[in-house]
Amino acid sequence: MTISDPIADMLTRIRNAIMARHDSVLIPASRIKLSITRILKAEGFINDYEVLRGKAHRVIKIHLKYDDKNQPVLSGLERVSKLGLRVYTGRKEIPRVYAGLGIAILSTPKGVMTGQQAWRQGIGGEILCYVW
Repeated sequence: MTISDPIADMLTRIRNAIMARHDSVLIPASRIKLSITRILKAEGFINDYEVLRGKAHRVIKIHLKYDDKNQPVLSGLERVSKLGLRVYTGRKEIPRVYAGLGIAILSTPKGVMTGQQAWRQGIGGEILCYVW
């Protein structure tokens, strides 16, 4: 079975793991998913991640982050640009997520980055998802 939207699948797996209060979640690896995972770690939404090499496929193991009251640090993930409707933004229209508390993850000509990084570099791109 092939997944038609691998990024939406990744976000759903993370969302489900958080709701079930799992410590970690396994996601089939790809370059774009690895880039999104790096951003989640850099922004402090997850503890850590590792790339596991299985027999046939590589897998990303994401270690989820909870606060001292066992509440998830990651409270929401939303896919923006879908297969049927791509959402692009210019530098001046990059959205702010939850008044700056969240991040927008963009796919730009210079790679996958947060909306703030794209704004600083003066480039727009496809809005992949919002994280808060």
